[in-house]
Amino acid sequence: MDSLKLAGTTVPSTAFRRVRPRRVLLTSLLVIGLLLFTLYRPPKLSNNYVVEFHGDAQLSPAQWDAFDAHLRRCDELQAPWQEYSVPALQSRSNPRWNPASGQKQTTVLRNVTLFDGDAVLKGTVDIVFERGVIQSVSPSGASDFVADANTIIHDYNGHFVTPGLVDMHSHHLALPWPSLKNYQDVNEVNDATGPLTPMVRSLDGLKPYDIAATIIASGGITTSLILPGSANIIGGEAYPVKNLLRGGEHGEEVVEELLLEHGIAKENRRRYLKMACGENPRRVYKHTRMGNAWHLRHHLARAKDLLEKQDTWCAAATSAKQNEDPNAIAALLAQGPIADGGLPEELELDSSVAMLRGKIGINVHCYEPEDFEDMLLHAEEFGFRVQAFHHALSAWKVPELIKARGQNITIATFADFSLYKKEGYDGNLWAGKILAEHGVPVAYKSDHFDETTNARYLLSQAATAHSFGLSELLALQAVTSVPAKSLELHHRIGYAKPGYDADIAVWDSHPLSVGANPLQVYIDGKPTLEEKDVSAATADINIKSSMRAESVPEDVKSFCDNREQDESVIITGISTSYLDTPRVQDKESTGTNLTMVINGGKISCLGTHKECVSTKSTGRVISLQNGHVLPGLTTVSNTLGLVGIESEESTADGAGDRSANVLDPETAIYNKYGIHFEGKTFERARIGGVTRSITYPYGDGFLQGVSAGIKTAEGSNPLNGGIFKDDVALHISVGQDAKTSSQTPTVSKSVATLRKILRDNKGKDTLYGKAADGKIPLVVHTENKYDIIQIIKAKNDYPKVKLVIYGGSEAPAVADEIASAEIPLIFNAAHSAPSAWEKKDLLVGPPLTVSPVRVLADANVTFALALLPNFDWHLANLPIEASSIAKEAGLSSKEAVDLVSTKIDEILGFQKTEKNVDFVIWEGDPLEYGASVVLTVDGEKQEIVGCWPVAE
Repeated sequence: MDSLKLAGTTVPSTAFRRVRPRRVLLTSLLVIGLLLFTLYRPPKLSNNYVVEFHGDAQLSPAQWDAFDAHLRRCDELQAPWQEYSVPALQSRSNPRWNPASGQKQTTVLRNVTLFDGDAVLKGTVDIVFERGVIQSVSPSGASDFVADANTIIHDYNGHFVTPGLVDMHSHHLALPWPSLKNYQDVNEVNDATGPLTPMVRSLDGLKPYDIAATIIASGGITTSLILPGSANIIGGEAYPVKNLLRGGEHGEEVVEELLLEHGIAKENRRRYLKMACGENPRRVYKHTRMGNAWHLRHHLARAKDLLEKQDTWCAAATSAKQNEDPNAIAALLAQGPIADGGLPEELELDSSVAMLRGKIGINVHCYEPEDFEDMLLHAEEFGFRVQAFHHALSAWKVPELIKARGQNITIATFADFSLYKKEGYDGNLWAGKILAEHGVPVAYKSDHFDETTNARYLLSQAATAHSFGLSELLALQAVTSVPAKSLELHHRIGYAKPGYDADIAVWDSHPLSVGANPLQVYIDGKPTLEEKDVSAATADINIKSSMRAESVPEDVKSFCDNREQDESVIITGISTSYLDTPRVQDKESTGTNLTMVINGGKISCLGTHKECVSTKSTGRVISLQNGHVLPGLTTVSNTLGLVGIESEESTADGAGDRSANVLDPETAIYNKYGIHFEGKTFERARIGGVTRSITYPYGDGFLQGVSAGIKTAEGSNPLNGGIFKDDVALHISVGQDAKTSSQTPTVSKSVATLRKILRDNKGKDTLYGKAADGKIPLVVHTENKYDIIQIIKAKNDYPKVKLVIYGGSEAPAVADEIASAEIPLIFNAAHSAPSAWEKKDLLVGPPLTVSPVRVLADANVTFALALLPNFDWHLANLPIEASSIAKEAGLSSKEAVDLVSTKIDEILGFQKTEKNVDFVIWEGDPLEYGASVVLTVDGEKQEIVGCWPVAE
C-alpha cells in the first residue's frame, strides 16, 4: 500500500506546478486575483468548514471545487447504511405518491380478517389508508375516522387481507413476456467482462412495459427484487420495484417510476448485489469451484486494496483540511504515486467496495452445503455479510452452519421446485419446517423467468410449505415480512400496519387455501384490479388449509409393516368416494361415515359400517378421520421414467436425432425401451396419488416418438407389468419446437409434413399407417391458435385419424372450432403464461381474465389436464392443481378428479373396467392441502402396491 503525504510534509513543486509569469504586471494581477478569491470565495468544505488556507501552494478555483467534491464523496463512502424507524412511523409519507396519478381518495376496508405481517389479528378490523400510506388499523366499528363524501368504503365481510406479497428474487422486467432473444437482459456473459460483473445493474435492462408485472400483481405480489442472472460469480446490482406499470405522474413507461425507492435521494437508496456459486458459473466459464473461488478472492482483494486507499486518502484529506495545509491538499489532488488526481475510485469496483463497507445487501445464488460454507469463508475473510442464500435447496441439511454465523441469513427458497439439476436434487418438501425449527428465516420466492417459475403463483409456495409442516404464521410471513426484513425494507413493506405503504391484498378465501385469488390488490393505495373482472372471475372459498401428518398413524403403520396381499382390510371413516365403478359410484357424498372392505386388492364393499361389516367379519382395521377414495391419477409427462436429473445428460434416455428423416417411421423413438422406474420424481408421484404416467419422448423437433404407459408403484419394471401399455400414441410437434428438426425448418413445413404422413401412409402396416388409419392416437403438440386451426383442418381432411391436441395454450381462442371438429385436448396451460410469442394471447386466468378451462368447458371441448413439460417435481401437488383449476372454472370436485384421471383414459382410448381401475385411499381431502396417501391399489393386479408412501 502506497502511503500518502500528510499535512506538514514538504511537497515538491512539480507535484502541482504552476506557470509563473515573468512580467510584473501579470504577477500583480495574479496576486490581486488570488487575494480577492480568498476574501470573497473561501472554499466550502464538508462538515460546513470554511477555511482560509495559508502556505506555499496556490490552488485554483477548480482545485478547490475538486477537493470539496472529493471530501463530500468521502462522507458518502464512509456514511453508515441508512437506518429507518421500525415499525414505521405513522406520520411518514410515501415517497412514490404524487398528486397527479397517486391515490386521491381515502379508502376504508371494513370488516376484514387481517394478517398484518406478524399475526392474524383477533376479530375483524377496519383499515384506513390515504396518499399511499396506511393511516389506521382498528377493531371493526371502533375507529374514530370520519368518512366524508370523497371516502371510498369497501365492506369485505370477514375476507382475509394480507400485506402485499414480497418476492425477493425475480427477473421480470429484465426478461419481459413474451420472451424474445434480443430482450433478455439478465446475464452479462461476454469475454470482455468475464465472470465478475459487479459493475452492471439490472436497472439498465428493465423494460417498463413488461406485461408480467401486471400478471404478477394480480397474484398479490406488490414488490419484487429484480436481480441479474446467476451465470456470473458476481452478477451485478439488483433493484426493488413495485409491480405497477405507468404509475408515475404522467402515466408513462419510465423505469425510475417503477422503483420502490422512487422519490428517495439516490445516495440514500438501498443497494443489493447478486452473486452465485456452484454449477452455474462453473458451467458458463468452465472454471472449477476452486477456480471460481480464486477469481472471487482475487477480485475482492483488489476491492479491499481500493477501499484502504480511499480510507487513507480521506483521512489525509480531512487532516489537511483541519490543518489548513495547501501543500498537502495539492499533493492529494495531484497525479502521482500518492494519489490519482484525487480520491481513488474505479467504477468497475464501486459495488464491490460498497459490499466490503457493508453498504450493499449480498444475495447469493447457492444450493449445496459445501458452497454455503465456502461463501461464508469468503465473507469472513473479506468482512462482508451475506443477506440471503437463494434457492438453497440443501440448506435444510446444515441449518446450524448457516445459523452459527449470527448474521440472520435468510434462506430464499422454493417449496417444491427442485430435482432439475444435481445441486437441486436434495430438495426437501419439509425443508421450510426443518429450517424454521432451527430458527433460520425462510422466504419463498419465484425466480420468475418463464411459465415454470411464474411469480403470479408465489403464494401457492407458502401454502405448499404449510402443508408440509411450516406453521400458518411462518408460511404467511415467508412471503411478506421475512423477505421485507431480509431486504431491510421492513420500514415500508411486508406489514399492514399504520405508517406502512398501502400495499394490500384482499383474498377471496384463506390465503393458504387451494385456489385462493385476490379480490383486490392495492399498490401505494391504488386498486389494480377491475371490480367487474374480479366479480366475474372469482368466488368466495373459505377453506383453511391443513398440514400433512408428520408420522404414520399406528394402525396404518402396523398394517404396512405386516400386511399380506390376501388378507381383508376394513377401512372406516371414509367421507367421500370419487370412483366411477358401478359398485361405488353412487357413494359420492360428504359428511358421511362410510366403510370400505378390500379383499385381495378388490373392493368388496363400500357403504355403511353395518352394510359392510358383520359380527363375523375379520380383517385388519384402519380407522380414518376424513377418508377419501379417488381413482389413481394419471400424469402426461416427457420426463417421468426417462430423465433422472434434467441438466445431466448421463441421467437421461436422451433426445432424438434432429437430422433424422421424419418421413421414415423407422426413425421414431419408442419410449417403452428406455423407461427407468427410479428417481425422486416417482416418490413425489406416489405421495400425490399418481399411479400411472403417459410418458412421451423427451426433446423437441417435429417427430417426438411413441409414448408408453407406465406405472409409478415402487418395484415396477417391464417384467412385472410396470409398462401397462407399450405403445400409447404417436407424438409430433407443430409450431416453434418443430423448427429444430432439419427437415421441418418452418412451421408451415411441419404442417405440410404432417399432412404428407397422413396422406401417404393410409393402409400401411407401419407406425404412420396405424396413425393414418386411426389405430393409434396421433398427439400433436402445439400452442398457437393459428397452428391449432391447421390441425383442425387436417382432421377435417383426414377424419379417420384419432387426433389429440397436447398443450394448446391458445386453444380457448378456438374452442368452438375444436369442439366442432371433435378433437380432444390434453390441456397444460390452465396456469401457464404468455412467456413465448406463440402463446402470447393465452388467457392468464383469474382474476385478470376468465378461466381458460371455463371457456373450454362452455364450448363442450373434451379435455383433460396435464402439468407443463419438465414438471414432475410438482407431482405431489397434481390433485391440488386440478382442484385449483376446477375452482377457478366453477367445476365440481368430481370434475376436478376426472380431469386428471378418467378423462385422460377416455381421450387416449384406454378401456377401464371395475376390475382394472387403480384407486387410492387418502387421509384428508386430496383436493385441499394436507392430505396423505394411506393405501394405493393396482386395479389390474388387484393388489395393494403402496402403503403410506413418503418423499422428500
